Amino acid sequence: MASNHSATEQNTKRHKVEGPKKHIVAFIFSILLTFIAFATVISGEINKDFIYIILVGTAILQVFVQMAFWMHMKDRGHTFALIGILSGVFVVFTAVIMAEYWVWW
Repeated sequence: MASNHSATEQNTKRHKVEGPKKHIVAFIFSILLTFIAFATVISGEINKDFIYIILVGTAILQVFVQMAFWMHMKDRGHTFALIGILSGVFVVFTAVIMAEYWVWW
């Protein structure tokens, strides 16, 4: 019985432990992105159009950092969640485009 137990242990795949180093780097990067967005808005001397570009850019980067490091979307086995997120992005993008055309025409 003991030999059967050791054989099943060798066949199972172990979960790879990343350690805190990548999470600390991701946390510092998230704080840096938040600070950039806050400093851009609080400065008041930058053109509003440029502020919007910076805010959207930092928001997109923040989403990728959050999804990759905190939601572990970079790992295998998250295909269904990724399909759901991409479907939601497609629906929202389509709704925004449709709303813009509805207002303009």
